[in-house]
Amino acid sequence: MLRKIRITLATLFFIGLTLLFLDFTGTAHTWLGWMAKVQFLPAVMAINVVVVVVLIALTLIFGRIYCSVICPLGIMQDIFGWFGKKARKNRYTYSKEIAWLRYIMLGLLVLALLAGIGTIVQLLAPYSAFGRIATMLLQPLWQLGNNLLAGIAESADSYAFYSVDVWIKSLPVLIIAVVTLVALAILAWRGGRTYCNTICPVGTVLSFLARFSWFRIQFDEDKCRNCSLCTKNCKASCIDFKNHRVDYSRCVVCGDCLESCKFGALAYKPYKTHEPHDPHETHETHDPHEPQSPQEQSRRSFLLATALVTTAAIAKEEKKAVDGELAPIKPKAAPRRQTPLTPPGSLSAKNMATRCTGCQLCVSECPNHVLRPSTDLMNLMQPTMEYDRGYCRPECTRCSDVCPAGAIKPIDKEAKSSIQIGHAVIIAPHCLSATGQDECGNCARHCPVGAIEMLPSNPDDELSPLVPTVNEHRCIGCGACEYVCPVRPVSAIHVEGHEVHKEI
Repeated sequence: MLRKIRITLATLFFIGLTLLFLDFTGTAHTWLGWMAKVQFLPAVMAINVVVVVVLIALTLIFGRIYCSVICPLGIMQDIFGWFGKKARKNRYTYSKEIAWLRYIMLGLLVLALLAGIGTIVQLLAPYSAFGRIATMLLQPLWQLGNNLLAGIAESADSYAFYSVDVWIKSLPVLIIAVVTLVALAILAWRGGRTYCNTICPVGTVLSFLARFSWFRIQFDEDKCRNCSLCTKNCKASCIDFKNHRVDYSRCVVCGDCLESCKFGALAYKPYKTHEPHDPHETHETHDPHEPQSPQEQSRRSFLLATALVTTAAIAKEEKKAVDGELAPIKPKAAPRRQTPLTPPGSLSAKNMATRCTGCQLCVSECPNHVLRPSTDLMNLMQPTMEYDRGYCRPECTRCSDVCPAGAIKPIDKEAKSSIQIGHAVIIAPHCLSATGQDECGNCARHCPVGAIEMLPSNPDDELSPLVPTVNEHRCIGCGACEYVCPVRPVSAIHVEGHEVHKEI
């Protein structure tokens, strides 16, 4: 029964989270957005105390069910592991935990948070790894299928579907997603939960709590026949059938061992301390009144230090034609911005670098094709803004609605129209109006906040050619001017970002 409940809940979470990344209409978030907000690391980064406390309580009561039910990367590993078990049954063996590697990975994550090195955080975060795979590999396939249905519907004079652009948002992040998927598939195929119990920092944090969980997998030594089926079917390699021991820090409560046991020697029930049959046998658990071993003291001290350091780290359009829709806009090259653009609601570049986990949910949800993963080495995979395929529409708040980590704060449409993320800069030698080639005025006509005006090039001569002039105090940096500028390959006007956003 435990295994069936786990599989049912895991299936619901996996399908729901995958749909969040695949959906480009914004409807899935209305019903399923909470699934992203209950992921452990994003909840910690967002200082979502309620979610963090609930996840900790679940772990202290039931063990590491988060890893097998809620975490999409853990569920994906179970899928690969299931295929591995189909290829060869009873494939697992017991092995001791590689504690030094787990602690190094956790320490690396904490140091990266302190130093603001987002790339390391995003590479280690399990939810972010799943997000990259879903956005870079699965969403394009989903969109291609949608476009096929749109073509079929159009031939039948139906508009039940509409076509969308399918494009590579970032080649480096695509490569990282492919490598991550292949590595996870191999590890899960061969060793089950190898990644969760050796590399994943979230798994390491939860492992400290799982040692003291109330419900645990326990042996009935009188019924056990030492057949080893429990060990051979344990994807976490944490069951030592010879000594009738379970490493609760690695057990993800999947229930496979309970189903494989033919003698009813295993049970998932409240834990009770008991005297071992062998006086020389030692157990991981001990009476709380007994003196702690140096190893246990160091582990608890490490957990406390990690919690303190992590708390300090946390505190610290669719493509359209223009000008009467007479001609489509041709692709253009992105300008070299001195300061990258971060989405409205992110408050500042520092807040984005500190809190963003690079899960790609905002990138996959952006309906205007503005957000894409950064290629900057220090902030690789964090969202940045480019206006070669669209502009940031003042009425769109999709990215702030879906961000689970607090990197993009929730804002409404009214607030977004007053947030200045950057300002437009005109490159006069490239401008058609400024060089006298043509009185273009595209940027002024399409500015949604009226920050660009066409004024006489000679203030003393009202009949002189009109040139665009930017009111920097009014400009919000939406990029409409940059998007519609007809100059190629680089626009004659582009937006420079602000390190700290302003309200105007």
